[in-house]
Amino acid sequence: MALSVSQLRGYLLEEALAWLMRHSGYDLLVDASQDRDELIMHGSELRVLGRGTSHQVDVLGEFAFTPAFSLPVRLFLEAKHYGAKRCGLDIVRNAHGTLADVNQNYVARVGSRPRRRFQYCYALFSASGFSPEAEAFAIAHQISLVDLSVPSFAWLLGAVARCADELHADADRHNIATFPVRDARARLRGLLGTTPIASASTLTARAERAFAGSLEAFADRLLRHGEVDLLVGFPPAPFILPLVVSDRAAFIAYAIRHPSHAVWISRTGDGESYAEWTARPASQNAEYRLSFALPSGLEEWISENEDRRRSRVRTVKTDFLATITIYFQAGDELRVCHLRYDPGALREQITPRDMERWV
Repeated sequence: MALSVSQLRGYLLEEALAWLMRHSGYDLLVDASQDRDELIMHGSELRVLGRGTSHQVDVLGEFAFTPAFSLPVRLFLEAKHYGAKRCGLDIVRNAHGTLADVNQNYVARVGSRPRRRFQYCYALFSASGFSPEAEAFAIAHQISLVDLSVPSFAWLLGAVARCADELHADADRHNIATFPVRDARARLRGLLGTTPIASASTLTARAERAFAGSLEAFADRLLRHGEVDLLVGFPPAPFILPLVVSDRAAFIAYAIRHPSHAVWISRTGDGESYAEWTARPASQNAEYRLSFALPSGLEEWISENEDRRRSRVRTVKTDFLATITIYFQAGDELRVCHLRYDPGALREQITPRDMERWV
C-alpha cells in the first residue's frame, strides 16, 4: 500500500528506538521460531497470540531481566510521528485492548505441557506528545507514554524526518506504489545489528535500487551516534522512563563502581513545548548525565500554579523519582543500577546556591 510520509516516519522511528535500546537488555523478537507457543507468522507478519485473536506486532522486545515477583517482561514498542498533531485516545485504547488480550492468553489444562508465561507491556512514543484524554487513560491502565519532543531527541527526529522524505521521493521516482515495509525493516535491522536472526535481504531488485541508498544513509546517521543509548528506567510510578545517556562509557564505569548511588535531579525548560529533567551523580565530579521527560499531565500540574511550582517539583521527585532502577549491558553481562534521590542526604553535600536547583 502507499504510505504517507508520517507513516514512514513512524516505522523508521520504531526501528531507531529499538536500536537505541540495544544496551538495556532489550532483544528483538522477529520470528515465530523464537517462541512457538506465543508467536505465529501470518504471511510475513509477526503476530502475538491472544485469548481472543492474534495481534500484529512491528516491534516487540524481550528484556533479559525478570523483576521480583513478576513474569518475564515483553514490551510492545509503537511510535507515532504526526508532525504537530498529538497522539490521541484511539491509539492508546488500541494498545490497552491488545495488552488485555495477550496477557490473558493462558489456560491451565490437566495433563497439558507447562509453558512459559510473560508479562506484556506497552510503550507508545510520540514525536509531538499526547492528548490529555490519551494520557489520562494510559496512566489509569499502566501504558507508558513517551514524549519525544524534548531537545534530547531532536537529532533523532531530524534523522527520521530526512529519511522518510528520501524514501517517499525514492518511491515516486521509481514509480513504486506499494512500499515494502516488512522487507525495509529487515534490511534496516541488518544494517543496525538489532536483528537476532541472520537473514538475506528480501528486497526485490527494483526496491533495492530504489530504497537501499536511503536506508543505508539513515543507518549511518544513527551509527554516528553510536555512544548514545536509550536506557529504560523503572521508577515507583505507573510509567517507565526512557533515559538518554550523555556518555555511555562514563555511565557504565560509574554504575559498575557504584551500583547504588545518590543522584541530583533537576528540571529545565518551563514552556508549553517541553520540560526536560536530568539526573547526575551526587559526587563532586559528575561523570555522566541522564536526560528524560515526564508525562505531560505531571508537567501541567507542576506548571499550573507558579507560586507552588518549586514545591510541586520537589513532590514529584520524592513521590515518583525517589528510586530509579536501570538494567544495562556491560560487555556480555547484564547489570543493574539503583539511582537514589534523597533530599536529606543531598543537603549535606551541596551549597546553598545549588539548593533550589537540585533539591
